[in-house]
Amino acid sequence: MSVDVKITIIDRQGEEHQVDAPTDMAMNLMEVVRAYELAPEGTIGICGGMAMCASCQCYVLSDTELEPKQDDEEAMLSEAYFVKENSRLGCQIPITQNLEGLKVELAPEEP
Repeated sequence: MSVDVKITIIDRQGEEHQVDAPTDMAMNLMEVVRAYELAPEGTIGICGGMAMCASCQCYVLSDTELEPKQDDEEAMLSEAYFVKENSRLGCQIPITQNLEGLKVELAPEEP
């Protein structure tokens, strides 16, 4: 049985989108942003979700409990622009039932 979770994503223009994200397709947040076309083609997920760029950086605005950052995510964020305390890479956030109510804002593109 397919279960979707409701996630709120604020795009880079400040527009808020409430989307249904499937928990049964092994997707991550970056892929959901791409699927809903909430960022221009070629501006998010440039590395394909390997935590080797920060194009999918987002700010977690809700108190949703996420998996801890792994070393590769920490390393990439240490080199990224516009990093905040609540920065995460969307490609490192798997879509699970625990994400119900998650709210994120896409970080600006690199200068």
